Amino acid sequence: MTVEYTRLPSGLTVVTQNMPHIESVAIGTWIKSGSRNEFENEHGIAHLLEHMAFKGTKRRTARQIAEEIENVGGEVNAATSTETTSYYARVLKDHLPLAVDILADILTNSAFDEEELAREKNVIMQEIGAASDIPDDVVFDNFAGAAYRGQMIGRPILGTAETVTGFTPDDIRRYLARNYTTDRIYIVATGAVDHDAFVRLVADRFAGLPQKPATPPLVEPANYTGGEAREVRTLSDAQVILGFEGPAYHAQDFYCSQILANVLGGGMSSRLFQEVREIRGLCYSVYAFHWGFSDSGVFAVHAATGGDQLPELVPVIINELREAAERVDPTEIDRARAQIRAQLLMGQESAAARAGQIARQVMLWGRPIPNEEMMMRIENITPKRLTDLAGRAFYNARPTLSAVGPIEQLAPLQEIVDGLSFEEKKAAGAGA
Repeated sequence: MTVEYTRLPSGLTVVTQNMPHIESVAIGTWIKSGSRNEFENEHGIAHLLEHMAFKGTKRRTARQIAEEIENVGGEVNAATSTETTSYYARVLKDHLPLAVDILADILTNSAFDEEELAREKNVIMQEIGAASDIPDDVVFDNFAGAAYRGQMIGRPILGTAETVTGFTPDDIRRYLARNYTTDRIYIVATGAVDHDAFVRLVADRFAGLPQKPATPPLVEPANYTGGEAREVRTLSDAQVILGFEGPAYHAQDFYCSQILANVLGGGMSSRLFQEVREIRGLCYSVYAFHWGFSDSGVFAVHAATGGDQLPELVPVIINELREAAERVDPTEIDRARAQIRAQLLMGQESAAARAGQIARQVMLWGRPIPNEEMMMRIENITPKRLTDLAGRAFYNARPTLSAVGPIEQLAPLQEIVDGLSFEEKKAAGAGA
């Protein structure tokens, strides 16, 4: 299953992987632009554009877009993240030209009709309202805002009611023209696809995309600030995230962070799950995660529990973080490697998941990464590398705390900081 890669003269990148015995094809258009690429007065416009792309073009109404893809049993959707936006479809192999034509149509010929825009603003207002009612969403949005206070990278992707309602069709067109250029667009197809035929199809259908501007727009560099965001609500459980600055995608410690997150809270056998949930019964959900961005990152632990358990829960989490700076067993690393390898290979059994893997690799590293090379990147990770990383990340660091729900008993941030200090560690060692 060889990955084939072509860079068109226009600057558009086309990548395919033929997957034998699969009768369908997954195709996606990934744009290296997301909510972080908005200007100060554009909060939420990247997500709004993603919605409006399906609301009619010069050739198709919104209904025709939906009917044409579903008439052949296919599906089409889109997603916006902090640094990327994607539009994707899945169809049987005979209908690949139709899927390409629809994706090209919505990206090069969207009408941005005033009436459709007014309706879609109402839809997004409901989405914003719904997200504010979901504590899981609120705690993560607040966490990003506290970690990158006052910056584009820390703002909620959906925007606000005030910003979204004020956008005009011309505002959307300006954002599109600035960000949806061929040098930032990657078109990937996996499954029953022939590379050369697909390249010709893409070159023809996507010819209307604007090319790289003479002066590409600058993205505000990320500056991890740390801090806290507490929101007391009358809920049955408390959502808490405790995080720290982590490595960016291209940093040397990126894969170490992935392994460390797995060791600490990557499954039922992880340290946090065993100690916090199984042994102490302090919460029903706990896990660690690492978010990598192009120039920054965060490493954090999320837990959901009752408010009465917080005074005991947070010190236990802190202790597990401190323990990671003291000791990591080789067997834990082996287990984490096996889990990452399984996730990588299992993801390749799905054409859609494989397309996403390839797109992320090409956007981040400029080329598809072979499985063997991906595994080599984690083979040389030793216990010492992980304990060194944990020591740098957790001790004397600037934490980010986000909490929502019945959190009156949650310790002050300074108390949490003190629990992660070198001084306390040294004092404990001297007393022993």
